Amino acid sequence: MPLIAGSFAVAASAATAATTAAVPGAPSAQPVRGGTLTLLLNYEPPTLVSLANVATPALSVSAKVTEGLLAYGYDLTPRPQLATAWQVSADGKQYTFQLRRGVKWHDGKDFTAADVAFSIQLLKKVHPRGSSTFANVTEVRTPDPYTAVIVLSRPAPYLIKALAATESPIVPKHLYEHADPVSNPYNGAPVGTGPYRFKEWVRGSHIVYERNPDYWDKPKPYVDRLVVKFIPDPAARAIAFETGAVDLGYRTPVPLSDLARLKTVPGLVFETKGNSYSFNVTRLEFNLDNPYFKNLKVRQAVAQAVNRDVVLKTVYYGYGTRTASPIAPGLSAFHDGAPTPYPFDIQAANRLLDEAGYARQGSAPRFRVTLDYNPIGEDGKRLADYLRSALGRVGIEVAIRSQDLPAFVKRIYTDRDFDFTVNGASNLFDPTVGVQRLYWSKNFKKGVPFSNGTHYANAEVDKLLEEAAVENEPARRVTLFRQFQQIVGREVPDLNLVSPQFITIANKRVHDHSLTADGVESNLADVYLDK
Repeated sequence: MPLIAGSFAVAASAATAATTAAVPGAPSAQPVRGGTLTLLLNYEPPTLVSLANVATPALSVSAKVTEGLLAYGYDLTPRPQLATAWQVSADGKQYTFQLRRGVKWHDGKDFTAADVAFSIQLLKKVHPRGSSTFANVTEVRTPDPYTAVIVLSRPAPYLIKALAATESPIVPKHLYEHADPVSNPYNGAPVGTGPYRFKEWVRGSHIVYERNPDYWDKPKPYVDRLVVKFIPDPAARAIAFETGAVDLGYRTPVPLSDLARLKTVPGLVFETKGNSYSFNVTRLEFNLDNPYFKNLKVRQAVAQAVNRDVVLKTVYYGYGTRTASPIAPGLSAFHDGAPTPYPFDIQAANRLLDEAGYARQGSAPRFRVTLDYNPIGEDGKRLADYLRSALGRVGIEVAIRSQDLPAFVKRIYTDRDFDFTVNGASNLFDPTVGVQRLYWSKNFKKGVPFSNGTHYANAEVDKLLEEAAVENEPARRVTLFRQFQQIVGREVPDLNLVSPQFITIANKRVHDHSLTADGVESNLADVYLDK
């Protein structure tokens, strides 16, 4: 039987219990009111609402204003947010939500089921993952102002985990229904139901949010003001933590090489919880339209020339887990930990390249290719440098090309002007949402960022992914994903290397910043500061 929260009364009672100090991830006792919290971001967000853009900086700020139906514990157990209780039908095709009463939008209008129905349908149209996440949604019924019923044509077993504020923000219908949702000015000056009200956005510098005095979860929030600073320079970010210029940063906001030194700073604390809503895998993506990498033996040779132990140690300083699978080890129910069929073996790599028709000719390289890397983190360049050295040992000459993030995205997903690339892939909370998009042939879409960039197409893989997306029996679903991993492991359309460990850094005066699966990406309503 699918996940059922029980009767509405039982679900609400369980939700109340989940806020007690006895539960892992529960807030500390006796929070202190007042003060300004300064959150550091590596990059400036392209938008302040994660409605049509899911770049990490946008996810960092969206939930402070626009909330979701549910929040999630570290183990992805649903918790109430704008919904107080929920129930899933036995056939998995109807999700009924009892909505929180008395909630106001920041402009004073009432929050109702009409906002939920509008937002779900809008997410299906414009959200980068919404077209697949909500693909089976046929309608959202609103039998009364405080009940929303999502009706599906087929089961979507992952849907109950897809309703966090960052992934599925609920926006005000009255401000979005008559405007283009992508260019709507409220994306840059958001109005929501959350604990913080938007104050100002100074481009290139910072965003200011102020405490919402009418927040439905009183006495939260405890912080009077939230300031979000953008500091692109990695060295400057480390200094900002050392000097106390910033209070909080997540997803390892400083160079990994600086972590050991920063851990000796008395005023800083480090946290790994609050990252389970979005495990990542670092991968080497091949352009399968490239004349070299369309050859399976060449891809196998590259796989055997790369040492994941060295990648983990030298690129990630040990902060991560080796993985040959596209499904991160953190998604343990689905992850296949079987050894790669292509272990590190220089001799085997050389033999495969010879068999592929690229025999060495004296000291000349077998062939030359260009490697692009995603610039959003410092690890991309380090990994590219390692790969250039590793592949050089087997006669593949690699030129590294750098560019800013917009240029990188355009090159890979619109122009397709690349040979292979170092990239990261968020698994999110379920493989159907986070992994299928990378291997499903129907998701080869030029111009759509972080889709099937390799141009991989395998009818059996498509069938397995499509069956898993609607399979309501958990054990059967696991089997389908295991079979999928085995196939892509053999065909190596990409080379999965490491699942990075993300670390949140905070000034010791900051408390209760990472109580849910999405950690700092949550609404931060529970955060408080020492006086």
